[in-house]
Amino acid sequence: MTKSYLSKRLATLQIKNIKIEAEITKGLPQGSCCGPGLWSIFYNSLLNLNFTHRTKTIAFADDLILATRGTTVIEAENITNIELTKISAWAIANKIHFNEQKSKTMLLSRRKRKERKDLEIYLNFRPLTQVFSLKYLGIIIDSKLKSREHINYITEKCSKLIFALSKSAKINWGLSHDALESKYTGAILPLPLYGAPIWVNARTKACYNIKLTRVQRLTNIRIAKSYRTVSNEALCMITGLTPIDINP
Repeated sequence: MTKSYLSKRLATLQIKNIKIEAEITKGLPQGSCCGPGLWSIFYNSLLNLNFTHRTKTIAFADDLILATRGTTVIEAENITNIELTKISAWAIANKIHFNEQKSKTMLLSRRKRKERKDLEIYLNFRPLTQVFSLKYLGIIIDSKLKSREHINYITEKCSKLIFALSKSAKINWGLSHDALESKYTGAILPLPLYGAPIWVNARTKACYNIKLTRVQRLTNIRIAKSYRTVSNEALCMITGLTPIDINP
């Protein structure tokens, strides 16, 4: 059944009276039911390559993170290049191509001592761009393993949604209390709570906690249709919403 599913497949492109057909010899139909399962079986062989004990692979769908550990930057750099050589060989053998332009490299270190921090990592014999932060599965990770950029990102995104919602939530007219509360719990609150176990420790800093509280306060003011001088604690009592700093 699987062999039949993957054989004799055609891709068709038709523009007006012109029709072109080509046989498909690899890949799976986009959105197919069998696609995720077959891809997991195929991709699993990459995760089981003979990597060193200093390397860990993390994959989600077709996104792959290769994490290597070294006592020095040069050692971590050398190990990474060796591991990427194995991955490149696997890709060629399995007719897969990793896009080096979309692939990034980042140095994770909190060391304060002076040492070279520029990485020379190669994929497909081309150097990878070094970044100081990257977004993986909706979480922004920076080179210092802090959460400032991620918190700034989610609070800014929430603020834009709230201000867009404000057009329909005036003091004397607009959406009702229940409608606003439903939009907050269903559309706004999941954004700052997404991936909270990863960055929740950063909330111990007052500057980050203030930003998260401000997101809820902006919504509370509109739900309660109150003045800006009302405290956030009082607003939570009026609206019946749990303070965001204890939600996780």
